Amino acid sequence: MLRVLAFVLLGLVAASSAFAGEGGHNEPRPYHAERDAAQDVDDAFERAKLRGNRVLLVMGANWCHDSRGLAAKFEKPQFQSLIDLNYELVYVDVGMRDRNIDIAQRYGIESIVGTPTVLVLTADGVLLNRDTAPTWRNADSRSDEETLTYFTAFARGDMIERRSEN
Repeated sequence: MLRVLAFVLLGLVAASSAFAGEGGHNEPRPYHAERDAAQDVDDAFERAKLRGNRVLLVMGANWCHDSRGLAAKFEKPQFQSLIDLNYELVYVDVGMRDRNIDIAQRYGIESIVGTPTVLVLTADGVLLNRDTAPTWRNADSRSDEETLTYFTAFARGDMIERRSEN
């Protein structure tokens, strides 16, 4: 009986390891509650001013598949090149959408309705994508081409959303 139990447990461990590799569970987990997010954001703005870049502020959580999926896209060579040349990237942990919300509020986003919420900001703190910032909660489902086109347009300054008037 003990051998059978050991065999079953060994099988479960092997199966879970295979699942983790194929199921995307090896995605990056860049959101850290222990970080001083406000300081990370301030540092990114200082670098952006020096380099003439935009700030790419990704507010998400490691529990969120789409937050991790977007971070995984950003690790691909075509995204790394775009980000390295044009953005100061900051990942901010929002917990269960109840942590570091004050950072989003600095730029006119009153609440985090989904994760990730992605803010594209000028070095002076002007939010360029107010209307689409909260729409990234399906980030992992978006094609690389669509995602790359979006962030390339903001990097070049081709895209500045007009603020919706209510």
